Amino acid sequence: MNRHALRWPLPKHDYWSTPFAESLLQHLDMRQGLRILDVACGHGIPAFYLAEQVGPTGEVLAIDISAGQVTRARAIQGSQLPCLHFECMDMRALPPDLPAFDRVTGNLSVMFFRPNRFEAVRGLAERLNFGGQLVLTFPSYGTFDSLWQRVDHAMAQQGLTNEHDRFQEYLSERPSAQEARGWLEALDLDRVETIEYPLEVKTGPGAEFLHHPLLRGGFLDDVYECFQDQDLAERFMVKISEDMHSFRPLIAQRCVMSGWKRS
Repeated sequence: MNRHALRWPLPKHDYWSTPFAESLLQHLDMRQGLRILDVACGHGIPAFYLAEQVGPTGEVLAIDISAGQVTRARAIQGSQLPCLHFECMDMRALPPDLPAFDRVTGNLSVMFFRPNRFEAVRGLAERLNFGGQLVLTFPSYGTFDSLWQRVDHAMAQQGLTNEHDRFQEYLSERPSAQEARGWLEALDLDRVETIEYPLEVKTGPGAEFLHHPLLRGGFLDDVYECFQDQDLAERFMVKISEDMHSFRPLIAQRCVMSGWKRS
């Protein structure tokens, strides 16, 4: 299919979901007529693109645990792409009578699998038809390491022992590409790949950094959650934000994990 003729391309204005979706699509084997399960679909990146690719003979079931995200996706869809269905559903508790799929995808999904990530991946692999492919993306261990090193150093320097301990717990549970590969190999999937693609996130110091849409509401909030005193957290993070030269560039690692269910 000619990508330039697509009515539902990946949105250019989304500077986080789209780059991860692009890396997912590099590894996803696509053709018309496939039946796809897209988990943690959010507002539809890349579900709309996938639906257009599988065409009217295929089907995409896009699920998210957030009713708000599903409502937003349905509003964008309207009456278009009848092969695409958005449903509010927990990927860890899928209906037992749900048919199997040719592909299971999940853009930026693995971060939502905690604390039992391997069990979540195993549950998704079990939903594959024999010969089907699982492709998931996530920001892997190493994402924003320069920032985390600066935060770690500042906490230790300022004697924030409890906050530092909680921060170390957060860092230790981040999944790596090597860990993801181990999950797929333990599930005896075939043609296993885990590949990382660096992505630089550009931002200025101060408020621009603290309220950056790709950082706040996610990564930076993990630091704030290490503090019981949120006023102290804000003062701490303001100082960090004014010292951006010490942790530039900010690099995210887009990890793609892919494997095939043996026939």
